This record gives sequence, structure tokens and C-alpha cells, in this order.
Amino acid sequence: MTIKTGLMAATLFMLAGCTAPSHTTPDTTPDTTCKAENQMQQTTLFFGLNRPAGAPITGQEWQQFVDRDVTPRFRDGLTVFEARGQWLGNDGTVAREPSKALMLIHPKDAESEKSIDALRGIYKSRFAQESVMRVDQPVCVQF
Repeated sequence: MTIKTGLMAATLFMLAGCTAPSHTTPDTTPDTTCKAENQMQQTTLFFGLNRPAGAPITGQEWQQFVDRDVTPRFRDGLTVFEARGQWLGNDGTVAREPSKALMLIHPKDAESEKSIDALRGIYKSRFAQESVMRVDQPVCVQF
């Protein structure tokens, strides 16, 4: 099965707790209390675990991808979530597949962009996937 993983599921997940952010004023002007050194980018990538033909991607194959491809590019850390993707196929039927969501917190810079694009390309090529969904948002981070 191709990966258009979880656009709807991800959207519903993200919107589930959606309320007006506490860091905005009534006129929706963002609060500027996030110090420059705390401003980062959050990127979440959604990886389908079904191949168009053949056996699903195994837990071992996924972990090898994380160990060999993700970790060297994002040594500071990452988070992986189990997910279930669902989308409407071109034929009008709902397609579903198990998925992984990979959340990265990183600087908004060319090196991070290059690494993220590389991960998406590697996964699509290695596991015969049509796409790897990417969602980005600015975040204020403190460690």
C-alpha cells in the first residue's frame, strides 16, 4: 500500500486539543516572550509501514532506519509515535495502514532541511513508498 499516511489521522490528532494559544492576545498578535535562543522548528514526519507489494515493513527494518539514517542526522534526540494512517484513495475507498510518526525539534537551518529531505527520500526509495508526509511548525523550546 502506498503512503499518504495519516493526513486525516494526523490532522484530527493535532486538532483534538486545539484551543486558542495562551501566548496570543485577543487581537491574535503573538506574544514575543520566546527568547531567540529558544526558538526552534518542530517537524513531524509520517511513515507508512505497508509496502505497495510484499510484506509490511518490520519493526527491525524501522529500527535500522532510525539507527542508521535518522540518529546520525539528529543526534540531539527524536521522538517516535505509533500511528494509524487513513486517507481516501483515488478509487474512492478508504485506505488504512499502520504508521510511525517521527517528531524532530531542530534549528530552522539549511543543514536540518537537507537532513529531513534526505530521510524522506531514503525511506521512500528503500521501502517503495509514494510519500512521507511532513508537518512543520515553529516552537518555543526550553531544556
